[in-house]
Amino acid sequence: MSSKIHIVAFSGSLRASSYNTASIEAASLVLPENCSLEILDISNLPLYNQEQDGANAPQEVISLAQKVVNADAILFATPEYNYSIPGVLKNAIDWLSRQQPQPFAGKPAAVMSASMSILGGARAQYHLRQIMIYLDVHFVNKPEVMIAGAHEKFSENGELTDELTRDFIQQLIESLVSWSIKLKS
Repeated sequence: MSSKIHIVAFSGSLRASSYNTASIEAASLVLPENCSLEILDISNLPLYNQEQDGANAPQEVISLAQKVVNADAILFATPEYNYSIPGVLKNAIDWLSRQQPQPFAGKPAAVMSASMSILGGARAQYHLRQIMIYLDVHFVNKPEVMIAGAHEKFSENGELTDELTRDFIQQLIESLVSWSIKLKS
């Protein structure tokens, strides 16, 4: 096992002032010393087309898949749209699910969500976990980080201002790192 844990992160929101992307940025500030975090860009992926999957996939998909293959762990941050994850995140998952070697297989992962609603994106998290079962992703179970009332916990420039939320994000990252080490041993 390498001494440094490399985490790749997916934000389910393309919005410039996304609370979910800001949550990942907040996570990058509380990483343990033995960790690095890279936010993956899914904004340029075309809509999934089965005629282009596998070896025929667009270069953006192949590059993204290689980054996931090379990662030690995955962090998802997703808003909730209509009780589920956004289409842009599902599209990325669909593309990557068709690559060989399967990039998600056996990977430790964590999920968090931020929403202005009182539920904080809980249903999207549960649906993401359900989707990823088939792809053999191993999520940490605790803590569950559901940032309700996100508009009150981030500044206008996207900085997390709520200390309790920062503590939960830090606990989630620590759990993900521990889980990653455990799965590798």
